[in-house]
Amino acid sequence: MNPRKSWREKLADSKGLPKIGRVMGRMTKRWGTGTMVVPAPREVDALMKKVPRGKVTTINELRAALARQHQVDIGCPITTGIFAWIAAHAAEEAAAEGAKRITPYWRTLKTGGQLNEKYPGGVPALRRKLAAEGHRVVKKGKRHLVANFEGVLFEP
Repeated sequence: MNPRKSWREKLADSKGLPKIGRVMGRMTKRWGTGTMVVPAPREVDALMKKVPRGKVTTINELRAALARQHQVDIGCPITTGIFAWIAAHAAEEAAAEGAKRITPYWRTLKTGGQLNEKYPGGVPALRRKLAAEGHRVVKKGKRHLVANFEGVLFEP
């Protein structure tokens, strides 16, 4: 039986990525036509590391930066989100082992400024980390959002 890969091993495993392809089939209904990049996990992590203290970004900003970087129309929405999640867990894994400088994953939000409840520690941990950097988190229905996130949005 194979032992499970650590989060950092998952982050380092590029699986032959990045790959560039055409948006085809059912994907065109939602994403339109053109070209798309499926990024490597480390590319997503590298962009997340660029977000400075006091600023936030969203998965959509990461996707746009990946598209520009690879000169395509869009960055893959599915894998970009998954790789951001892996980067978050890899960062917490490193922190648990004593690393002082980790990827500031709490600064990467979902569309519309929403906190990603699937990141390590869930909403309570993200609230604390964001509040420590001067952000105010508000609850709207079931969602938790960074108030006025557009004013502190960082585009990598």
